[in-house]
Parts: sequence; structure tokens; C-alpha cells
Amino acid sequence: MSMQAEGQELAAWARMLADGTRATVCLALLDGRAWTATELARVAQVSRPTISEHLNLLVEGGLLTEVRQGRHRYVKLAGPDTAELIEGLAALAPRRTEVANSLSAVSKRDAFARARTCYDHLAGKLGVALADAMTDRGLLDWSEGIALTPAGLAWLADLGIEVGPKRGRAVLRSCLDVTERRPHIAGAVGAALCGHALQHGWVSHIPGGRALKVTGSVRELGLPVGVVRELLPRV
Repeated sequence: MSMQAEGQELAAWARMLADGTRATVCLALLDGRAWTATELARVAQVSRPTISEHLNLLVEGGLLTEVRQGRHRYVKLAGPDTAELIEGLAALAPRRTEVANSLSAVSKRDAFARARTCYDHLAGKLGVALADAMTDRGLLDWSEGIALTPAGLAWLADLGIEVGPKRGRAVLRSCLDVTERRPHIAGAVGAALCGHALQHGWVSHIPGGRALKVTGSVRELGLPVGVVRELLPRV
């Protein structure tokens, strides 16, 4: 295939996201769940027939996959690579300063920025702080992309986390954080750390979105004391 033909294919694929409704759908699906068309129509503030047209296009283009259970149809992001692409594009987009007009809006905004999931890994200040702490402790090597050092492999083993190669997924990747504009940890390692954090109560889901509540036990991650104090819930 010629470079011109490849360029045309890339442009056609990129046009799938060149629509506010479809972009909103992809951002909503960053929580890693499978959503119904009705739920996504509500989030995107469009009609049911309209959202169905958009979902069909995204499924055909490979950004979303369908999950059917009986008569019900759900959609979700095609996989972690797609999620990291969406998060990275969102991080690169110019951001407007939004004025929160209520205490509830301020709390939601701050919680989202403090700690959240990005598909199946940790993001926000917590995710970036984790990447920084692992780098400072010599657990990550950024000299040629991102890689675990022998000390990093030993640290994961001490936590009881086994990370082996998974078909179709990188062991370790960096993902540009949409609020911090710096990388957090993705890939199989990022997913394993997020699952471990949830399982051991270091973080817990805040209902209604991707935001996470950070608990005192997050100190077990070995984050700098100042960062931990900033992230812990205000009492």
C-alpha cells in the first residue's frame, strides 16, 4: 500500500473521532465498563436513534466492540490500546478553564483530578505520582521508552503481582494523563497495579464516575510522604 493510500485510511479512521457525540461516547467508556445505547444517549444528550447511528459507526471502525446478553446490546472500548489512544488525544487537546458553580461540582472536579481509573489502570495525580515514585526508587527505566528494572520486577513480586506477556497487550506502557499532562503507567503492569490497589483497599470507586477515593493504606505503594498527604481524603 502506498503512503498516500495509508494517509487516506488514517484520515478516514480519524474522522470517526471528529464528532462531539462520538468523542463523548469514547470518553465515557474510559471507565472500562460496557454501556447500553440508552445510557450513552443520556450522557451525550442525543436521541436513541442518533446514538445508535454513532455506535454502529464506531463498532464498524473498530474503536468499540459489542457485547450481547440476551436481547440487550452493550458496547465498550475495543481494548486497552484504544483507551490509551483516547486518553492521550484528550490530554493533547487544548483545555478550557471550566468554572465550577457549586460545591458539588468542585468536589467532583477535584476528585477526578486526584485519582481515577483510565480504563483499567490508575490515573490522575495518584497515577502520575506512582510513576514518579517508581522512577525515583529505580523501579522504572525511561532511557529507551519505559521498562521495569530488576528492582521493579522484585518489587512487584513482593506485592504478589505476577505480570507475564499477554496476547495483544504490552507488558508496560506509558499513557499521557489527561489532567496532569504527564505520563502514568498503563499496559499489563498498570492494570495489575490498579487491580491490586482496589483489591487491597488502597483505593475505592466513588459512585457515578471514574474517580477513586484514596485511603491511608496507599502508603504501601511507597509514594513520597508529601504526595500521600495531598492525596488522602480531607477529614
